[in-house]
Amino acid sequence: MSEKRYRVLFVASHAVQYQAPVFRRLAAEPAIDIQVAYCTLKGAEAAHDPEFGASVQWDVPLLDGYPWTHVPNCGSGKESFFGLLNPGLWKLIRKGNYDAVVSYVGYVRATFWITYLASKSCGAAFLSGCDQGSLEPRDGKAWKRIIKKLAWPLLYRLADHVVVSSTSARRLIRSLGIHEERISLTPLVVDNDWWLARSAEINRWSVRQSLGASPSDTIILFCAKLQPWKRPLDLLRAFARAGTCQSFLLIAGEGPLRAELEKNAASLGVSSRVRFLGFVNQSQLPAVYTASDLMVLPSEFEPFGAVVNEAMCCGCVPVASDSCGAARDLVAPVSADLVFPCGDIEALAKILRDTSSNRTRLQALARAALAHIQTWSPRENIARTVDAIRIAVTCKRSGYSDAAPALPRGSAASSTQKLPE
Repeated sequence: MSEKRYRVLFVASHAVQYQAPVFRRLAAEPAIDIQVAYCTLKGAEAAHDPEFGASVQWDVPLLDGYPWTHVPNCGSGKESFFGLLNPGLWKLIRKGNYDAVVSYVGYVRATFWITYLASKSCGAAFLSGCDQGSLEPRDGKAWKRIIKKLAWPLLYRLADHVVVSSTSARRLIRSLGIHEERISLTPLVVDNDWWLARSAEINRWSVRQSLGASPSDTIILFCAKLQPWKRPLDLLRAFARAGTCQSFLLIAGEGPLRAELEKNAASLGVSSRVRFLGFVNQSQLPAVYTASDLMVLPSEFEPFGAVVNEAMCCGCVPVASDSCGAARDLVAPVSADLVFPCGDIEALAKILRDTSSNRTRLQALARAALAHIQTWSPRENIARTVDAIRIAVTCKRSGYSDAAPALPRGSAASSTQKLPE
């Protein structure tokens, strides 16, 4: 007898450049029949991104290769509870005969509750995604932390299963009292094959030469929105403090801190060695990563940081603050000394100084980064996503409590334990 093929709806707030390749692979999986419901088409269509401070449309296909539908948003579109309000999801879920619904929309949006209530009303297993590694809010407000501490244990118990994107997120959900068997680590990944292939096409030395760098220079990259919580000023100050004359700093991104960064580069006396690239679209990023030696993510709030995945696929050595989810899963396995305490400019300057002065070690780290990213790929994500759906549906139909549920044979429980703790 053939194995049951589950019908699954994924609900996403908008099209994301690293999520679309995963949906394409899931669409080819024989165990599931997927449909993706987008609450907006932000990313796939040109729209103003307030964090970039510019109109953004990713220049790679985000809607090809898998079945999807756009559920109109009746909300304001703002970062608020009623910013996402998609009442059409009620009918879509109720009439869709889905075995499971996976929500990538947070509970702070009205759409989450429409999705949850519709799933429960028709008996579909409800899986909730979580990418947060701590209760700390992005703006650092204490009252938000208190609310999360009180509300999250109750909210995540609403889900039949929780899918998390990092070991930090898994540890957080487990600390809220959710049983290990109700949590699946589906690693946050990018399309490794695409990045590896594009990087292989790049003439690294030609790109470096166009930036004014010689073969012996070290190119350090910041690739993110120029927002306060990304802390690009920390990297600029560490770059100046490192005092490595044979190095360049590339800043790829736009945002409200650009003018301040340019002013600080001048006052620190490093303007001649800093290049502001502005917003760099997806198809152009492989050249930027491949030409660079180090990619630094100094964020104080970063649930994961997919730029780390992208950089590693292109042979660029990752450096990250300990506030980044990727620091634990991707950076530390390459070398623990590439992770620094968030806000510690001297520690970051030392990393820049030490790596820049030892080309042999830098090359060895690049090889280690390439090797490790192969273990954190769409292959692992797809296998664990399918297992999570199978567990959720099986347990939903058999009934369970927060005591350890009986799992189907071949479930994700054992496979997730093989990932870093």
